[in-house]
Amino acid sequence: MNFLGHAFLSFGDPEILTGNMIGDFVKGKKALEQYPEKIRKGIMLHRAIDSYADMHPANIRAKVWFRETYGLYSGAVVDTVYDHFLATDAHYFKTEKELYDFSQETYAKLEQHSEHFPPRFAAMFPYMKEQNWLYNYRTMKGVERSLQGLGRRAQYMPPSDDAYKTFVLRYYQLEQCFFEFMEKAYNFVNQELRG
Repeated sequence: MNFLGHAFLSFGDPEILTGNMIGDFVKGKKALEQYPEKIRKGIMLHRAIDSYADMHPANIRAKVWFRETYGLYSGAVVDTVYDHFLATDAHYFKTEKELYDFSQETYAKLEQHSEHFPPRFAAMFPYMKEQNWLYNYRTMKGVERSLQGLGRRAQYMPPSDDAYKTFVLRYYQLEQCFFEFMEKAYNFVNQELRG
């Protein structure tokens, strides 16, 4: 899951959400010590979701279509396109307005805890909010831009053009992989938060 997925799987808790959203920007165990307990829990949840996603058979299958060009970045590419399928899934967001409202609530909750943003996330967040990344995953153009953004942040990733072409070509197969993964991921995160 990418930003929308991690936001959605925080189930509305502002501190869990903050930790979950900054998870990729906090490295190692030692770095966790500087965060309040619930933000730390959100960071650990982010890591648990990523580990779960890496091992899920549907995601392993989806990554194959990107692996030749993107190697280790194929997982990040799949995470990005999964946010499109989440954004357009009426089971989770019944209307575009519901997705829009969710995105605005997410930015507001994150701003409540902005003093805990790592520098790289703090630098990126204004663009995320201004360009409404979470909402724009729903469009094909939004996915294309998200893949380009991933390419800018991932120093050694090849240009994202092939990733977008593969996403379009394999759209329905990737969507099926998302469906297989998402229901189980939803239940997994519910158990993690209760545990």
